[in-house]
Amino acid sequence: MAERLVNVDRETPMLLPVDLRDWVPENDLVHFVVNAVETMNLTTLSVNRRGTGDEQYPPRMMLALLIYCYASGVFGSRRIERATYRDLAARYLTGDTHPDHDTICAFRRANGEVIKEAFLEVLKLAREMKLLRVGTISVDGSHVKANASKHKSVRYDRAGELEQMLRKDIAELMEEAERSDNEAAGEEQSLPEEIGRRERLLEKMREARRQLEERARNEDGKRPGPPESPGGAAGGSGGELPKGTPEPSQQINLTDPDSALMRKSKHDSYEQAYNAQAVVDADGSQLIVATDVLQTPADSNQLQAAVHGVAAAVGTVHRVLADGGYVNVNDFDGLEKEHVEVYVAVTGEDPNKRAYDYRPARERPRKKVTDPRLVAMRDKVASAEGKEIYARRAATVEPAFGIIKGAMGFRQFLLRGLERVKLEWGLVCLAYDFKRLWRLAEG
Repeated sequence: MAERLVNVDRETPMLLPVDLRDWVPENDLVHFVVNAVETMNLTTLSVNRRGTGDEQYPPRMMLALLIYCYASGVFGSRRIERATYRDLAARYLTGDTHPDHDTICAFRRANGEVIKEAFLEVLKLAREMKLLRVGTISVDGSHVKANASKHKSVRYDRAGELEQMLRKDIAELMEEAERSDNEAAGEEQSLPEEIGRRERLLEKMREARRQLEERARNEDGKRPGPPESPGGAAGGSGGELPKGTPEPSQQINLTDPDSALMRKSKHDSYEQAYNAQAVVDADGSQLIVATDVLQTPADSNQLQAAVHGVAAAVGTVHRVLADGGYVNVNDFDGLEKEHVEVYVAVTGEDPNKRAYDYRPARERPRKKVTDPRLVAMRDKVASAEGKEIYARRAATVEPAFGIIKGAMGFRQFLLRGLERVKLEWGLVCLAYDFKRLWRLAEG
């Protein structure tokens, strides 16, 4: 018996125009994004100003396109442009128009404020839908790769050495260029190119040293004391730092000077990265309610700042949960005065030491916890009630990072510079909130 196959006809044109709505399911994320963006109170939206009088793409459509594509794991402006042709939902969203990658990139750069507005608006929408009730929050940070290679970093002292070498090389090449005035034309052309290449590299070394010196001048003149350790109060007398003179080992990246070398632990390798912070509602919604980006790998001074980052319109924070990286007794005291209950894991003596531990023995034993404030925090978290409350941290903020990095696929920033990276991280978290709220609304 001959098999019957579906007739696949790519040649015959359709008799009637296509209705894109027929090709996008009614419960698709794109409908939720379009409807939500259209109803938001956004006061800072702007179009690309070209000065040519050409028609501009509607700014709400452009914002919705960015949110939908980021939520779908499409981040680069060229990939977003391609999605308007290949992704039926994106094609429906744009009404079968196709903004080019330059337009998309310029819109994203010019609308940092509206991304902040939209972030707050989607949280207000969640409150109206009775899906967000801020009271307990979880705080965490995760290193996200910068758009820069760690091999493009240079130390302050090495930049000075290279600067001297380049000055000498340029001087020698200039002398050789003068001697070769009567040589062949090809040789005459190659020397200026070599000189120009070294001059550009020399300017990079000068700029690297200048930025490191500017950072040193902006410091208070003393080394900051080490963060509060589990063994007691903050210690260390610190040393005087001559203004404008960084430590010789201080490094800066030539591609993205605002990024820094970071690693999760001594067992991991260093990477050029930023420390992306997220504050997540731990009362059921798992929505991200505040964001930030740090240039340092440590989280120890960020607990109070994270609580203050939650807008009053979103709700009032009564309790905050964080891991041991946020141990800081000054933050504990400050939040206690603000009537915010703190639950932070205090690492010290291991209360759950295994009888037969397959992990290598620690080279140095953990310090004993002696500061009474840290002892009290450790005991509070270790109590039966504390364990139940603190368990919500791992079930809320860690899945948020897992979804962003795993499901959405965001593992590296595309933009460079701290302000632009903050904009991009805000857009990523905005897209996450849209996706999460859509799932909650679907039930």
